[in-house]
Amino acid sequence: MRIALLGTRGIPASYSGFETCVEQLGQRLVERGHDVTVYCRTHHITYEGSHYKGMRLVKLPTITNKYLDTMVHSFISSLHALGQGYDVALYFIAGNSPVTWILRLVGTKTLLNVDGLDWKREKWPMLAQKYIQFAEYLATKLPNVYLTDSQVVQGYYQDRFNSKPPYIPYGSEVQLLPPGEVLSRFGLEAQQYVLFVGRLVPENCAHHLVEAFRELETNMKCVIVGDAPYAEAYIADLKARAAGDPRIVFTGYVFGDGYHELGANAYIFVETSGVGGTHPALVEAMAFGACVITHDTPENLETIGAAGFGYNGRSGASDLRQILNRLLQEPQTVAAYQHLAQERARAYYTWETVTNAYEDLFRQLVKQDVRHYK
Repeated sequence: MRIALLGTRGIPASYSGFETCVEQLGQRLVERGHDVTVYCRTHHITYEGSHYKGMRLVKLPTITNKYLDTMVHSFISSLHALGQGYDVALYFIAGNSPVTWILRLVGTKTLLNVDGLDWKREKWPMLAQKYIQFAEYLATKLPNVYLTDSQVVQGYYQDRFNSKPPYIPYGSEVQLLPPGEVLSRFGLEAQQYVLFVGRLVPENCAHHLVEAFRELETNMKCVIVGDAPYAEAYIADLKARAAGDPRIVFTGYVFGDGYHELGANAYIFVETSGVGGTHPALVEAMAFGACVITHDTPENLETIGAAGFGYNGRSGASDLRQILNRLLQEPQTVAAYQHLAQERARAYYTWETVTNAYEDLFRQLVKQDVRHYK
């Protein structure tokens, strides 16, 4: 099949989970004999090659604006794709739903991975939130198929729109790298730090971890990996909360082998995000074999099952502090849950299984002249 992947920043992956999904899924589809094209944003992807891991890259401009960046690029990409003869086009993010009809004009089957409930994010003003909620409705109407990587989100669409999308989870394969240059650079030792990975935006609640850790009596360190555009005020406030505590380390963005090195040697991983579907960093932390603690959103609790701990997000730092304090005093409990997390990742979150599901769905769409897959 000729397959187009649209709606993300592009690859090589260097920002969020959807870019990682495109890279992991796309390369496996290529290995299975499919022709895969990934649409990239020129202001974000600096990789100069025309192909990456067997995937063709189409780099197109967009408006570098917080509200227009994604939609404008997806619209331009869709117009470009009209003449390319794709069998299937997979879009990402519910906000892109208004353009998913365009490629249907030329017979291309379109799919949309809606992600989590993005309108809950604090970064969006009221008008943008209303747009995203309307885009969720359009997701049930405009593409041939919409899907989700969270059963909780699947239930939300069922309840709100009486429409149940297919569920395909997120993958978790990681490299278990030994301590090396990255740990040395940040003054870290294996199994001697608590890790957070994510965008530093208010709804991801990294302040829960910073505030909780400051009150702990431990020689371990707290490592905050990530950054975010358009969130300078929150990041400045976060660092101000950590000021005076040398145990709290901000690394900025870390990708590739550096990210795998940090993940593979973490003692505990904390997912503080209060919104979204399945968080890739959480799934990957489980695969790394970290003991995981999550903000107790239904989506996060779905991901960890019985293989981790949830803290009360309403209480925030105070409840998280109690769980961290207990675990730091119970190494045998941490070891047991490190094993449970890794086993759950291996059982439920593998990219080969994810690729199988997408490939089957693509084949059914191409073979059937149906508006919605059931």
